[in-house]
Amino acid sequence: MATESQVALQEIVSTNPADGSVVGRFPVADRVEVRVAVDRARAAQPAWYAQGLRKRLRILRQFQRLLHARKLEVANLISREAGKPEVEALLTEVLVVLDVVRFLDKHAYSVLRPERVPHGNLILKAKRGRLLREPYGVIAIISPWNYPFSIPATETLAALAAGNGVVLKPSEFTPAAAVELAKLLYEAGVPDGVFQVVTGEGPTGVALLESPIDKVIFTGSVATGRRIAQTAAQKLLPVVLELGGKDAMIVLADADVDVASSAAVWGAFVNAGQTCLSVERCYVHRSVYDRFVAACVEKTQKLRVGSGANSEVEVGPMIHQRQLEIVEAQVNEAKSQGARVLCGAERLSRLGQNFYAPTVIVDVTHTMQLLAEETFGPVLPIVPFDTEDEAIRLANDSEFGLAASVWTRDRRHGEAIAKKLNAGTVMVNDVICGFGISEAPHGGVKSSGIGRTHGRLGLEEMVRVKYLDSDLTPRMKKLWWYGYSAKLNRQMSSFTDMLFAPSLWGRIRGALGSTGALIRKRL
Repeated sequence: MATESQVALQEIVSTNPADGSVVGRFPVADRVEVRVAVDRARAAQPAWYAQGLRKRLRILRQFQRLLHARKLEVANLISREAGKPEVEALLTEVLVVLDVVRFLDKHAYSVLRPERVPHGNLILKAKRGRLLREPYGVIAIISPWNYPFSIPATETLAALAAGNGVVLKPSEFTPAAAVELAKLLYEAGVPDGVFQVVTGEGPTGVALLESPIDKVIFTGSVATGRRIAQTAAQKLLPVVLELGGKDAMIVLADADVDVASSAAVWGAFVNAGQTCLSVERCYVHRSVYDRFVAACVEKTQKLRVGSGANSEVEVGPMIHQRQLEIVEAQVNEAKSQGARVLCGAERLSRLGQNFYAPTVIVDVTHTMQLLAEETFGPVLPIVPFDTEDEAIRLANDSEFGLAASVWTRDRRHGEAIAKKLNAGTVMVNDVICGFGISEAPHGGVKSSGIGRTHGRLGLEEMVRVKYLDSDLTPRMKKLWWYGYSAKLNRQMSSFTDMLFAPSLWGRIRGALGSTGALIRKRL
């Protein structure tokens, strides 16, 4: 009979971070089971692709209808497993996924259809070229716990629309959301071999990465992303890596302080700050700095913290103790170096072990971990600046480059500053919601990752590009084939002049000198 410790090795237990209640128990897939899943996907994928895009999209629309009908049920599950308020689960997860199907239904044909390649070179005019976009085969998706439904679902839906098989390894902290995604897809008509979920901890992800997959899409930490990139490089395996951020918010002198402060508070504390696009560095022009800071403190102190099951709650728990300790350590280190906490910066043990008070902190510098490393928690550091050049320099002074925002009443001026920021996405007068714009690509620069998800660019990440060329003169030996001679050298030199000589007379002379090449003998 198995001991309790042996049973624990065979399953992972998903718990509600607010109260520790069990959400579900899930098996730990070992190396053999992962390989079986990949092999099943490999076997099922050709038939899925052969169905054609029209039928695949019809199945995804059915998935959309099922998800819409169960939107509150799914949002509740996400809330229980990830801790976030149900309204956040509905808006930042369920709604985002519903909209991705709309995008795919409207745009997948134009993105994936064959694309004609015109030939500008005169010598190649008797050819017709096309770009074909074909599925990779089996795509592995390794997804995080902070958005356990929307991140894997948006990537999965794009991969399926393109005709791929998918094997998804969700975070060990939030497997229930991924399993629910699978149930909805199966009910909609996706064959169970085409899409599979393998649950487990790190070794399960390693086994998936080492299996015969064709591409991997990973969302998570920089450290893990680097290891994945190294392993993938050894196999020449293509990757998409979204590795988090340290997003900067720049508040200019003419910004609406009330609106911008509300954005900073929401942008820093949504999902308890556990968002890769969170506002983790806020730079404010000194002329409005005091008013802005006061408004942020006032609004932060009004936030209701508690279990996401309570519809009045605005900030839920952190996912686990380890993440809370990272946040706590960064704040304590900043305080030891002279930073001032204006509110928060304490555990809310009366609510549960994973609750941390939303925190506003000032007098912070780039020598502190709080402004250098990803925090991933409910902390809003605010820094004054005197000139716009200084603000741009501070915003770009980071190893990360996922997203940023600029706040001003002058949209054109805001866009001019946005162009100078090193980030994959820059929003003027809004934060975070770029992730929810299905047409917009999501991804970063520097240590924030490689490649893009979402939108046209994200859909193109799901396909290999093949160039197909057909010659219209199949019975004609080509001009450049064997039968070389000094005469051919002269003719080809003249032919080059015909195409590229700088003067009209030079081109005419080149045409006359190259005509003999058309009738020469070839092997």
